[in-house]
Amino acid sequence: MGRFAAKADSSRGTGESGGIKPDLAAPGVNVRSSWSGGGYNTISGTSMASPHTAGTVALMWSASPAIRGDIAETEKLLDQSAIDVDDTTCGGTAAKNNVFGEGRLDAYAAVSATPRGALGALSGTVTSGGSAVGDARLSLSGPMRTTIVTGADGSYTLPKLMAGDYTAEVSKFGYVTATGTVTVVEDQSVTKDFAVEQAPSARLTGRVTTEAGPEAGATLVVQGTPVRGTTAADGSYALTLPVGGYDVAVTPVSRCASGTSAGVKLSGDTTRNIELAPRTDTFGTACRLTESAFPSGDTKLTMPNQTTGSATVNLPFPVALYGKTYRTASATTEGVLAFGTSSTSSTNSTLPTTTTPNGALYPFWDNLQLDANSGVYTGVSGTAPHRRLTVEWRDVVIYSNTAQRLTFSAVIGEDGEVSYHYKDIGTGNYENGSSATIGLENATGTDGLLHSYNEPVVTDGMSITFRTTKSAVVAGTVTDGNDHKGVEGATVSVRQVGTEVGTATTGADGSYLAQVPATGDKATYDLAFGAAHYAGATAAREAKATGIATADAVLATGRVTADRTAVTEIVPADQSRARELVLTNDGSATAYTVKEKSGASWLRIASAEGDLAAGGTRTVGLTVDTAGATPGSVLTGTLQISSESGRTPLTEVPVTVVVPAYQVAVDAGATAASTDTRGDGWRPDQEYKAGAYGYLGSTGKVATTKAISGTADPELYRSARQGAYEYRFDNLPDGVYQVDLGFAELGNAKPADRVMDVMAEDAEKVSNLDVTLVAGTFAAHDKTFTVEVTDGRLNLRFVGVSGKTLVNSVRVSHRPDLG
Repeated sequence: MGRFAAKADSSRGTGESGGIKPDLAAPGVNVRSSWSGGGYNTISGTSMASPHTAGTVALMWSASPAIRGDIAETEKLLDQSAIDVDDTTCGGTAAKNNVFGEGRLDAYAAVSATPRGALGALSGTVTSGGSAVGDARLSLSGPMRTTIVTGADGSYTLPKLMAGDYTAEVSKFGYVTATGTVTVVEDQSVTKDFAVEQAPSARLTGRVTTEAGPEAGATLVVQGTPVRGTTAADGSYALTLPVGGYDVAVTPVSRCASGTSAGVKLSGDTTRNIELAPRTDTFGTACRLTESAFPSGDTKLTMPNQTTGSATVNLPFPVALYGKTYRTASATTEGVLAFGTSSTSSTNSTLPTTTTPNGALYPFWDNLQLDANSGVYTGVSGTAPHRRLTVEWRDVVIYSNTAQRLTFSAVIGEDGEVSYHYKDIGTGNYENGSSATIGLENATGTDGLLHSYNEPVVTDGMSITFRTTKSAVVAGTVTDGNDHKGVEGATVSVRQVGTEVGTATTGADGSYLAQVPATGDKATYDLAFGAAHYAGATAAREAKATGIATADAVLATGRVTADRTAVTEIVPADQSRARELVLTNDGSATAYTVKEKSGASWLRIASAEGDLAAGGTRTVGLTVDTAGATPGSVLTGTLQISSESGRTPLTEVPVTVVVPAYQVAVDAGATAASTDTRGDGWRPDQEYKAGAYGYLGSTGKVATTKAISGTADPELYRSARQGAYEYRFDNLPDGVYQVDLGFAELGNAKPADRVMDVMAEDAEKVSNLDVTLVAGTFAAHDKTFTVEVTDGRLNLRFVGVSGKTLVNSVRVSHRPDLG
């Protein structure tokens, strides 16, 4: 290795001896060189090392012929005059290390330390309290400058010093610096001993801890001194130092703790406990070793094959990772749980890395495989908002040595905390993680916390917990104020002092989760909830780093419904009918509008817009006009009902208007035409004549003046035709027909007194009708059915099972919409 790094120091002025100008050596060149065979050979650095070193030696020998050719003396002078560089990254000490060797070459100091002119010798011993003091530093200043370090027995020897008077200074860490004078006599050897006193000292004691507890094996280095120490199993340490001020550098063994430097001032025995801060990534993720029972899964995932691939994990709750929220993940055979971009690569790497996978947990990323005894399992435990999802890799095989197996799991909590757990870790050289990556990273692979990479750190029963030290979680559920079920797609904005710090969108169950910046102190977060067609809501919650705050919201909204899901009317050509649609609001107050989707001219709407109070109703008028419509045609449209109703902001009601090619409405037993409350016309019945319509059979009329219940048109039911066996209708266009029959028992009949069947076109449509049984007396009872006519005539048969037949009204309407 190099003796020292050469740097010509040009910061000084022109040398005073022999007219030497040290600034001729190129400034700023740092190299490591070694003395060999009377000259310096470059070992590392730049090619300028040997010329500068050789030039410095030439200057020394030119100034002092007495040391010319004396390699040992020349090397000692070079070593003594070199500037120490404290770089112990490759071992060694500040005075002599494996990076700069003896230090940085100082040409001026080397020439200044070279003896010139008349020479003498100086030797002696440094003691303290009668005992030798080794490694003491003796510096002389006089006709020349030089420094020497005493040997183990405290002795020193300077065989070639320029004659004259010198000021001496003796120093060593832990001792009071001693000074004195000495005169070197030409061609004589002078003896000069020095005594130094030990400096007053004190004990520095304390404990080094992390969040996980005592930190055993931590290294303590007192900067600028040779004092070192290591903490005991309980984290304690003890150092003895001269009184004064120091910086103590602490390097932990734990991969979850950060090193630190503590300033201390000693005037007596002092206790100083040092707590190491967690090691974190940019997002603030930290880790700590914990103890817990091993968490297992209970549901086995279906993997595509035994050697590679992944299975989808549907998350039971939103999961926060590095500020993003996820609802699905992929568990791979390679020991990775990916929430973002997944990969089935078995070649692990350090973290973070932008190559896939990203947005992932790496409990044990290695080349793993499954067999008949292996599996990946999931499980959920706890209750909201403290549920935990476990993904367990059970008894997996390590590809590099299939005789080695291990079991591990990753657990992620609803509060964003992540933990890894390990069991069945044997003594194999792969089970301990020597070829695995353990850590986690963000969705872009630009930030993450690496616990270990290809290092044998995994032990049986070990648990690692990861949590963010700079964020908190806000979670909850947004529900509909009417049905109290989750609102999907609702937005949640989280603000702090007016600035938005997080957002979230609810899932199908209305749940949301947002990870927001936080500190160790509680802070207030203002939440605003919103969704289309819902009134907004707000909430305020306090949270701090590593914590979770829950805020549920109930959003008010209307719930407007129509009394009909479809409107179907039969209106003959060139007629109009007035109908109604009733809107009901079971939710909060809302405005509404009703329109026909395509703007149909045959449909007019009254009260087409307005406000519906909570619990209110509104009748919307519909007027259908078939002026100009072709008989046998069908008019179709769609009513659109718009409102601030969260579940159904737009309701569509199809409208069908049938313009029949044939319609006859008979008021059986009546003597005059009439119009019912719906605007439909009825004509008195008549005996059948060919080419027309009418009843057949020996019949009679039945009538009453009593009230008829169960109908808005009681006049249609106060008369009836009794004893008819058929109503016949001629000259009908072929097609489908709707038959509407009205019945009412107008006497004091009892059940079973009158029972009949109704047939149409030889097909039974109504069987064993007993009006008294199903409706009572003086009460309306209707029957409607359809029948297809293919011969231009509709035969409507009434068959008495017991008693005479009786019918109050008969209407036959062509239904081209059904044909």
